[in-house]
Amino acid sequence: MNVRDSEHFVAQLKDEYDLCDDASQADLVLINTCSVREKPVQKLFSEIGALNKIMKPNSKLGVCGCTASHLGKDIIKRAPYVDFVLGARNVSKIKQAINTSKFVSVDINHDETEFAFNDYRPNPYKSYINIMVGCDKKCTYCIVPHTRGQELSVPFSLIFNEAQKASQAGVKELFLLGQNVNNYGKHFSSPHEKMNFSALLMRLSQIEGIERIRFTSPHPLHMDDEFLEIFSQNSKICKSIHMPLQSGSNAILKAMKRGYTKEWFLDRAQKLKKLCGDNLSISTDIIVGFPGESQSDFNDTMDVLNEVRFEQVFSFKYSPRPHTLAATMDNQIPANIASERLTRLQARHNEILDEITNSLENNVLKVYFEELRNDGFVGGRSDNNFAVQVKGSEELLGQILNVKITQAKRMLLNGELV
Repeated sequence: MNVRDSEHFVAQLKDEYDLCDDASQADLVLINTCSVREKPVQKLFSEIGALNKIMKPNSKLGVCGCTASHLGKDIIKRAPYVDFVLGARNVSKIKQAINTSKFVSVDINHDETEFAFNDYRPNPYKSYINIMVGCDKKCTYCIVPHTRGQELSVPFSLIFNEAQKASQAGVKELFLLGQNVNNYGKHFSSPHEKMNFSALLMRLSQIEGIERIRFTSPHPLHMDDEFLEIFSQNSKICKSIHMPLQSGSNAILKAMKRGYTKEWFLDRAQKLKKLCGDNLSISTDIIVGFPGESQSDFNDTMDVLNEVRFEQVFSFKYSPRPHTLAATMDNQIPANIASERLTRLQARHNEILDEITNSLENNVLKVYFEELRNDGFVGGRSDNNFAVQVKGSEELLGQILNVKITQAKRMLLNGELV
């Protein structure tokens, strides 16, 4: 989401500003923040303090994104050299912010779903498209509803037009974005035809020239049978899916207010594997050390890890966030215990990942090439989201080609064209 917001900033400003890599030479510096990771406030003020020392006179500094939504005008109070603060739901106000002294706009329910942003695509082979904003879930550890507001779906016409423009520009892959993409269509800000996420996927897959569709993140609670069938049967939908587990313990899932059980999660994962076969890859998010997590609870998480055998795991120690219920819960887990559990989980996942990647040697994968790399390599992604590189040149860019895997490493597969 933050990446696409940054692209929207560039799109709205590209007629007045050029991108540069050196903050000391910039006329305008934007920091687009995230509140999900640990210590976001400290990181923000450390960064803007460092920038203030190197920026040239009369240049402007803006703080945007989720931490901006959270702190608002307090950012300027603590750092008066900041020129404006723009919350995560206020991206369309960027020109007003630049031209208004000490501008602050952090309305988390400002509706931008019907705002047509200017076109900007830094990657000519892939197009990121927001299909919804906000989040209506009440996960007790998460600050996102307090920084991105209520969930609203973007009208289909805007999504379709953006996807069609991308296709006409030569893009072959769409990447759909939202906090809970498979809840698309539940809320629009104005009257709209009835449409759920499954229907959206089907309509977008009919656009001529689009050969791949990815999305993040679906919520396990909304992974109904219709969605699983369309995901598995539509050849344009990449067979890589992010299923955020968070915990394998029913007691912890309930405390987190995730809305599903360990058994439901396993049932959905097992059905996907049955429908998609060996080509499927599943990634996940896991939090260890959530308040009240016992050793038995953690063992339940390890059980799911071992049963599903995720291709990728984003794992974190729980850390409290302001405005969240979990921050006030009793039984906070000591840092040393949480660290030990995280180390154990990551070590086991590395073993699983090594087994998975080693099994891919001599397999043939379809790879969409989109990046020139050092030492004469060209990189891309397989349908099931493995990073692959081969020796080659820019003539491979934008092509989907068969690659035989000759060397499998944990984070990168080397191969040759076949």
